Amino acid sequence: MEKSVRKILALIAVLAFLPVAIFSQTKSQKEQVDTIIVRGIVVTMDSKRTVLNDGAVAVRGGRILAVAPTSEVLARYRSRNIVNAGGRVVIPGLVNTHTHVPMTLFRGLADDLDLQEWLTQHIFPAEARNVDENFVRAGTRLALVELIRGGTTTFNDMYYFEDAIAEETSKAGMRAVLGQTLIDFPAPDFKTFDSALEGARAFVTKWKNHPLITPAIAPHAPYTVSTENLLKSRRLADELKAPVHIHVAEAASETEFIQQNHKGLRPIEYLESIGFFGPKTIAAHVIQANEGELLILKNREVGIAHNPQSNMKLAAGVAPVPSMLRLGLRAGLGTDGAASNNDLNLWEEMDTAAKLHKVFLGDPKVATAEEMFAMATIGGARALHLEDRIGSIEAGKRADIVMVDFDRPNQTPFYNIYSHLVYATKADSVDSVMIEGRWVMIGKRLLTLDESAIKKVANAYHKQVIESFKTR
Repeated sequence: MEKSVRKILALIAVLAFLPVAIFSQTKSQKEQVDTIIVRGIVVTMDSKRTVLNDGAVAVRGGRILAVAPTSEVLARYRSRNIVNAGGRVVIPGLVNTHTHVPMTLFRGLADDLDLQEWLTQHIFPAEARNVDENFVRAGTRLALVELIRGGTTTFNDMYYFEDAIAEETSKAGMRAVLGQTLIDFPAPDFKTFDSALEGARAFVTKWKNHPLITPAIAPHAPYTVSTENLLKSRRLADELKAPVHIHVAEAASETEFIQQNHKGLRPIEYLESIGFFGPKTIAAHVIQANEGELLILKNREVGIAHNPQSNMKLAAGVAPVPSMLRLGLRAGLGTDGAASNNDLNLWEEMDTAAKLHKVFLGDPKVATAEEMFAMATIGGARALHLEDRIGSIEAGKRADIVMVDFDRPNQTPFYNIYSHLVYATKADSVDSVMIEGRWVMIGKRLLTLDESAIKKVANAYHKQVIESFKTR
């Protein structure tokens, strides 16, 4: 009898332990990851435009490991950091394909002017009187706050003291393609073109292996850089295997200037004739372009940064974006600098681009919401030649992920995901931002930037800029 009791007690002990053993074994078989985002509406922007209504994303080592329904991801992975999206929309980080980020400090300085007057009589003088390394750092930090709060995780920049911009950007944990500006007249950082070229060489060499910063060469434009110097820029970029960022075909005045000085050729034709277009070229604006010129850009795999609000504000014209999309060009959206826009808000650019091209062509079916959201994500990644790394939520890509609150009056009720993202969502709906697997904002709280201190410095520069025009 006593032996039977012991057997029964032993059996009970085994049975009691069995669920724990099975659970422990199952838990140990799950892969450990850094972060799992669960219960979100995941808009992947993959080639099939997959949308998961109860989706999850597993992240490890700065990369996306898996994207699948929440139940599947939780069955395969475990993490100490599980973030419940709670029905928020989970999207790829937005990609701003053309900026001059320190120019946030010139926001509203000169408005309602044509391009050449705005540039030559206001912006160039303001830069000559105010821009130095400290100015650039302060303007960059202000821009980074605005970009992150708006859900932008990657931007493509062209300005002076780009090394300082790279330092501030990397400290904030943001991704960027950063182009050191080359221009034929004395600039705030370099007084000759050749010294600027050497500065660009040093800049690219310093940053070329950074996980967040892609250094680039940025000759300003075909009307501010000579043929000889454009070719020097191209040769240096080829040598260093760096991208090239340039303003192209921005306005009628540019086209007239190029035609007068280069045997009647239009800007894109001229750049093609001198062999300027090469690997990883990014052309900003591309307004003055006919179908033949678009085919040149397509054949050369040139990325295009469409800046609808800046173009409209300066009355520079309307880029042929529907034709670009029809031809399969690498077209993304940009804001341009805050001095000509006057913000860094890609949500406004999506909405504006869609409506601008509909009314311009008299066709409500062009520039659809889905196409415009694609331009702000995977299209922007293609424009920057980074589509293998960013622009969509897919396994193997960098974990640049944004969570958007969809519980606002202006988003209620909800029928179509792309319609809501493009026509209803505003920048202040962005809740959390991850870049390279690291949260830089969560629950609207910035984690890598001190917004109050940054705005205090920016306001001090506001006073300086005003005084610089009074005293000179």
